[in-house]
Amino acid sequence: MAVQSTASTSAAAKSVPWLIIICGCIIAALTFGPRSAMGFFQLPMLAEKGWDRTTFGLAMALQNLFWGLGLPIFGAIADRYGTWRVLALGGIIYAAGLYLMAVADSPTMLHIGGGVLVGLGVAAGSFSIVLAAFARHTPPEKRSIIFGIGTAAGSAGMFLFAPISQGLIDAYGWSDSLIIMAVMMLAIPVLAAPLRGSSHSAQAALQAAQQTVGQALSEAMAHRSYVLLVSGFFVCGFQVAFITAHFPAYIGDLGIEARYAVIALALIGFFNIIGSLGAGFIGQHYSKPHFLAWIYLGRSALVTAFLLLPQTPTTVIIFAILMGLLWLSTVPPTNGLVAIMFGTRHLGMLGGIVFLSHQIGSFLGVWLGGYLYDHFGSYNPVWWLGVALGVFAAIVHWPIQEKPVDRLRLAPAE
Repeated sequence: MAVQSTASTSAAAKSVPWLIIICGCIIAALTFGPRSAMGFFQLPMLAEKGWDRTTFGLAMALQNLFWGLGLPIFGAIADRYGTWRVLALGGIIYAAGLYLMAVADSPTMLHIGGGVLVGLGVAAGSFSIVLAAFARHTPPEKRSIIFGIGTAAGSAGMFLFAPISQGLIDAYGWSDSLIIMAVMMLAIPVLAAPLRGSSHSAQAALQAAQQTVGQALSEAMAHRSYVLLVSGFFVCGFQVAFITAHFPAYIGDLGIEARYAVIALALIGFFNIIGSLGAGFIGQHYSKPHFLAWIYLGRSALVTAFLLLPQTPTTVIIFAILMGLLWLSTVPPTNGLVAIMFGTRHLGMLGGIVFLSHQIGSFLGVWLGGYLYDHFGSYNPVWWLGVALGVFAAIVHWPIQEKPVDRLRLAPAE
């Protein structure tokens, strides 16, 4: 009986829990979709309210900052008490934030609703929380590909919500559109039910050396490769958040029809699906740090070409396609590196800290976009800063070592 039980456990460990994967992917799409479409609400909201772009930019910057600040906390709670509880809470907070943003009659209400609450809702329902749950239920040799699938689901949310958001705004106005999306977020607690369990109940936790939260943090912060990973992921946030929040307005400033902004963000989302899946496959077979370095160099080269070449509807579409391939392709190898270095016991928290760096970059990218535009009448300074940061990210990722800490190398494999 003992032999049969061991064989059954081994077989279960090697299988892929598709119900968990499917529900997690739908949650990732729902949480990533509305926040990636915030740029479409900027101009109609500001036109009605009479606020400037710095006001909207600060709300989106706060959203990204609180997304980052919340992730390590919600990740630690999910590690300890279970993913379902955190995801359900995230859906409720997200819905409340979107509703408050819809009825905001002052910049403060906008900053609390669209900024703080939406940011915390995205943090609690983030695909980072979902990916940590995936990691605890899938064997190491399949994690990178599963991470790619989960990240691609978030990309699908961006692809779907770009036309959905613009269509809702055209049909019902920006305020009612936000209320409709708030109702959509209430499906998350139901979808999260299959993702019950915590790191304490995962098979990996039974095999890995146990650590306290404090011990895990001390180990991570003293680990050179982890610190480099945290530093480099800041750049990803800066680049993608600036584009998400300000690209529709940038397209309008160029005199290009607004529909091309919708097409561009939808194309980024669609090709992001391909890029994320491809990143999961590549990260499973090749060096993750070197792959990340090439992604950041590719982004810098692409933005440079976009700024120097004539900016037309055609170049906007080409830029969107190529940027989509590079958009969230950083996520599967980044999360994969954290799992390789430290295992899955505290993956929600340690992955959340890496993402906090991403969101600090997002805060600066979004806020500087609005602030510098209002002062200089151009987004170009932020574009060029993003190019320089991409080169910096490539430099810091190259020396990262893709191997577990000594504690795990001396323990049984997960």
